[in-house]
Amino acid sequence: MLELILGGARSGKSRLAERLAMESGLPVTYIATSQPLDAEMAERIAHHRARRPADWGLLEEPLALARVLREIARDDHCILVDCLTLWLTNLLMQDDPARLVEERDALLDCLATLPGRVLLVSNETGLGVVPLGELSRRYVDEAGWLHQAVAERCQRVTFTVAGLPMVLKGAPI
Repeated sequence: MLELILGGARSGKSRLAERLAMESGLPVTYIATSQPLDAEMAERIAHHRARRPADWGLLEEPLALARVLREIARDDHCILVDCLTLWLTNLLMQDDPARLVEERDALLDCLATLPGRVLLVSNETGLGVVPLGELSRRYVDEAGWLHQAVAERCQRVTFTVAGLPMVLKGAPI
């Protein structure tokens, strides 16, 4: 089963994904896409790390997400990716603009073929005003297009607000 969990900052989306991964009863591998580029991000990463069960596997992959998913997905396994928008940011910051297109297309192409349970967490950024800066606008646009394409491929899409999940597509939680 492929599932997308969207929400704003501190909406409870990661906590929900972690709960669903635990409830799956399957071995879990957590794929972290963030990079500790500053003290605040390092603190966020440490908070997430402390909350996860010790028996979960961990892979840190800021760019080649599709490759890693294809390598580790199995029928008897649950993968939790946190998060797509940090992955997108990493790609937007690359010197080669073609890398974003290549990696995004590779991800979208592989999603339908992945065995097992895959939970994809992402920040919903399109609910506010249009950002002033060019890079910020591109980020919001790219995230919105990515979310639409991923949601189309998922069996369940959930939007999380104030820790409350609202299922937009698929079976109730």
